[in-house]
Amino acid sequence: MMTTNDVAKVFDTILSIPGMNETMKIDLKISRKNVLLLNHVIERGLNTPDDEKSSILISAIPEENLKDLKQLAEECLQKAGLTELREKMQNLSRSEK
Repeated sequence: MMTTNDVAKVFDTILSIPGMNETMKIDLKISRKNVLLLNHVIERGLNTPDDEKSSILISAIPEENLKDLKQLAEECLQKAGLTELREKMQNLSRSEK
């Protein structure tokens, strides 16, 4: 079994491949429902507390890449016009706890 350090080294090697930092355009057609779900999955994956058993890969991701992923999730919500809806849903789930 690979250790956290081994996974971090492999992931760092993959990210170092020439062209990995190049910006690319992706033409993506996705329903608003799936935009909302994608945003939730990204947030849930990135907000996993360190004390929980989280993915070794996620723990090896540099902070800059995590910020980029969070920004992508936010941009998708904004383009779909779902930012306010997501905020209201978050408030509802907080009030239920």
